[in-house]
Amino acid sequence: MSDLEYPADLRYTDDHEWVREQGEGVARIGITAFAQDALGDVVYVSLPAVGDNLSSGDSCGEVESTKSVSDLYAPLSGEVTAVNEQLDGTPELVNSDPYGEGWMYEIKLSDPSAPGALKDVEAYKSELG
Repeated sequence: MSDLEYPADLRYTDDHEWVREQGEGVARIGITAFAQDALGDVVYVSLPAVGDNLSSGDSCGEVESTKSVSDLYAPLSGEVTAVNEQLDGTPELVNSDPYGEGWMYEIKLSDPSAPGALKDVEAYKSELG
């Protein structure tokens, strides 16, 4: 477990998703190193569509690996403004670079202060044990 990284500038959810504030009320979302490691080799990613309105907790896509299929849940409410089209052809980016090239989608937040209610890196890591 100790070899997995969890950047300190992100916020985290119980569903092992991360949120990076991009400025101007926009947040980028992906899954954590823990999640991609538990899934194994990612072979397909289904993402919400640009323009979709998500409510926190909504199932909004899925990640399929050689081991299983896991739902993606919206960590925050807002409108999808971008999706990572690279994942269509190279879903393994989720494994190789979960916090960079393997990001999933961006939303314009309904409440720009909402990320502050999510876990910081220390709270997330303490839950992982």
